[in-house]
Amino acid sequence: MIDELLKAGRYLGQSMRLMCGLPEYDTYVAHREVTHPGEPMMTYEEFFRERQEARYGGAGKRGGCC
Repeated sequence: MIDELLKAGRYLGQSMRLMCGLPEYDTYVAHREVTHPGEPMMTYEEFFRERQEARYGGAGKRGGCC
């Protein structure tokens, strides 16, 4: 019963992060380890910045005053 609640909590947390646009760094790391072993991997900060830029665009892409 406890394991099921913990699993449900993890899924709920993951769903909430994805709905807010926060990507899963752990998923990225697992993917890189399996498909690109030995290659460099972004830090959490680099990953977060890259995902934000991909979603919202970088500086100067908005135009206007902002």
